[in-house]
Amino acid sequence: MAINPNMANREVANLVLLNYTTKAPFLNLDFANVTTTDLTATRVMATGGQGAPDRVAFDGQRKGTIKIDTQITPMKLYAMLAGVDVTTTAKYIARETLVSATKVITLSDTPVTGSVYVYAENDDCGTAEDITVTDKTVTLTTAADGTYIVYYLIEKTTGAQTVKFNAKTFPKAFTIYGETPWKTEDDEIVAMKLTYFKAQPQSTFTLAFQNTGDPTTVSITCDLMADENNDIYDMSIIG
Repeated sequence: MAINPNMANREVANLVLLNYTTKAPFLNLDFANVTTTDLTATRVMATGGQGAPDRVAFDGQRKGTIKIDTQITPMKLYAMLAGVDVTTTAKYIARETLVSATKVITLSDTPVTGSVYVYAENDDCGTAEDITVTDKTVTLTTAADGTYIVYYLIEKTTGAQTVKFNAKTFPKAFTIYGETPWKTEDDEIVAMKLTYFKAQPQSTFTLAFQNTGDPTTVSITCDLMADENNDIYDMSIIG
């Protein structure tokens, strides 16, 4: 590799996120489509003389961001944005179209107590039927046999992956290491190693579900801060 090679890049960076406090690996993020680094600083000028020309520059407030655009999204990615761990419990709603026999409807799963609502097929979400519920068995009190639409909540204590966005939890800081290949004018491939010493994800993100166009893209922006050594960002090339 030349001492100061001319080089260019046309590839995303693979990232490894470490818990900032413990330095334990948290997530291998090798599935992004775009990784964008922005660095800024504030400059103010001392002026003097007629016409008030700029004479002395003062720089400060160096800051930056790393933005990650990805269409691949493991649940741990959302846990990072929420500032929580992924849990194994979940509560969700079921909607089933079922036929009663001798005024009995059998549900596919065990409902949460008090969450079952039964409607005639032609009166979905209209007037609920009078029922009694025992485990998965729903008994019609007054209605005749027929086809019914049933709503009920299900609560799982295992087998789920859930991320809770809570009003009192926010993203934690990470140390991020990255790597992306560059190509030199001498047709060599060199690895650029990146270090973001203290990166904290912003809480704001957009998750759009749609049935046309490209797959859903999630954009995550992390604020870059100085660590205890005042380091923010490193770039190195390895031949």
